[in-house]
Amino acid sequence: MQRKASVAFIFILVLLDMIGFGIVMPVLPQLIMELGTFSVDEAAIWAGWLGAGYAAMQFIFAPILGNLSDRFGRRPVLLACVFAFSLDYFLMGLAPSIWWLVLGRFIAGLTGASFAAAYAYIADITEPEDRAASFGLLGMAFGFGFIIGPALGGFLGEIGPRIPFYAAGAFALANFVFGFFFLDESLPKERRRPFRLARANALSALRALSGQDRTVLWFLAALGVWQLSHLVYPAIWAYFAIAAYGWSEWQIGLSLMMVGIGSALVQGFGLRLLLPILGETRAVILGIAAVCVVSITYTFARSDWIIYAALLLGGLQGLVMPSINSLNSRAVDASSQGELQGATQAIGSLAAIVGPPMYTIVFAAFMSDGAWIILPGMPLLLSAVLALGTLAIFLYARLRLSHHEEKL
Repeated sequence: MQRKASVAFIFILVLLDMIGFGIVMPVLPQLIMELGTFSVDEAAIWAGWLGAGYAAMQFIFAPILGNLSDRFGRRPVLLACVFAFSLDYFLMGLAPSIWWLVLGRFIAGLTGASFAAAYAYIADITEPEDRAASFGLLGMAFGFGFIIGPALGGFLGEIGPRIPFYAAGAFALANFVFGFFFLDESLPKERRRPFRLARANALSALRALSGQDRTVLWFLAALGVWQLSHLVYPAIWAYFAIAAYGWSEWQIGLSLMMVGIGSALVQGFGLRLLLPILGETRAVILGIAAVCVVSITYTFARSDWIIYAALLLGGLQGLVMPSINSLNSRAVDASSQGELQGATQAIGSLAAIVGPPMYTIVFAAFMSDGAWIILPGMPLLLSAVLALGTLAIFLYARLRLSHHEEKL
């Protein structure tokens, strides 16, 4: 019973973080314009820098929090982060100036780095063969948060642009209270290791982890390229759908909701059904194959029913990251799971800094009057190429892991 409550807390933590991220999306432009007296295009520039700052903070602090959780346990790190998360959103809701909002987004990036401890917690309490399905449960929380957050934010934003921030803060505070009473510690004291600040950064973590088995570097490279590929959707989907399909805001929102539903169902239920049949390796191959098929479909199809069918098929991409994470967790010892997840999240944050400007530049280049071909779907084709790169790196890492396990 206690373990189920702890897993529920981790699920809710990830869910609320995604709801908190998504809930402010519909009202953030309005609040930026209100605080800075900016025009829409100026507000968009500020939003871009806020997003980059959020990702940069995660890149810096994810390895630190992962290492702290290896030293002091997962529980104190998770509770501290979720409490700070609640205070942060109240701070942004009360912001009297744009610089308060900047500070709030930076703190949000720091507290969002708690994903490292959350994934390490799941690795602690599950057997290696069950981790992909358990990581998929967290992916399901991501998907549901992506569905609920923007819709709730749009509804509450009708009352006022600050109300969604207060709601996100209240959700996080409620989760802190729940976790304080019901969250068990998952890392026994005998499996903890000293905290060293010099080791608590992405490069040092990679060096330390590779000392156990360099296979981990190849899995992390695959995860980094995969996340870079996946960032095409938040970066340009709305602009692409307008340029290619002439969709309205409602149709764009519906398509994103379908992506969230498909991903949540695959990661929450599909993994548990498919993994015993396919195994992690075939699951990754199937997920990447689906991405390539739907990317080509999005680029060249113009019938709405075909596009919506492709959106559902695209949910199979939810097989990829939990499966790679599961295999990677087997390449290091039990005392280093927090450090591994911190490094994983830092790599993802680095991709989040690079990806959006890369895709928007490619989109603009193939939509300009001087382009040699007008092709708004070019970023999606680039994403498919990166997905194939992920597959190549992953298969090499999988071969290395098999050799490693044979030696044990």
